[in-house]
Amino acid sequence: MKNILVLCTGNSCRSQIAEGYLRHFSEGKANIYSAGIETHGVNPRAIATMKEAGIDISAHTSNNVDEYADVPFDYVITVCDNAKENCPYFPTNAVKLHHNFPDPAKAQGTEEQVMAEFRRVREMIKDYCREFTDKYLS
Repeated sequence: MKNILVLCTGNSCRSQIAEGYLRHFSEGKANIYSAGIETHGVNPRAIATMKEAGIDISAHTSNNVDEYADVPFDYVITVCDNAKENCPYFPTNAVKLHHNFPDPAKAQGTEEQVMAEFRRVREMIKDYCREFTDKYLS
């Protein structure tokens, strides 16, 4: 089984959404983890937008990357520039991949406008995760 880490700044939105989709698309072919260089708690809007897509991430926890120092990762995916720039060194041969997704938690406006941004980013992450699993886990 491959070990995959999705890393973001606070492990609250983008990395949580990616963890949910990678679990869904990998169909048990990999161990999926997500973490942040900080922990901000799982964003309730991330939970809500994934629920709309039929994926329950309500039991996810916000974890610090240091918690996984002993896990031999095969892939480390950073989903924001801040995490890429501040990603700690992993003493493994992990393949490092990066895609900077917009931070939906920074969206402003009405609740509907903010949720529209969460949905837009969710779809971007969904497409990325589908492509990742097709390429690396098939």
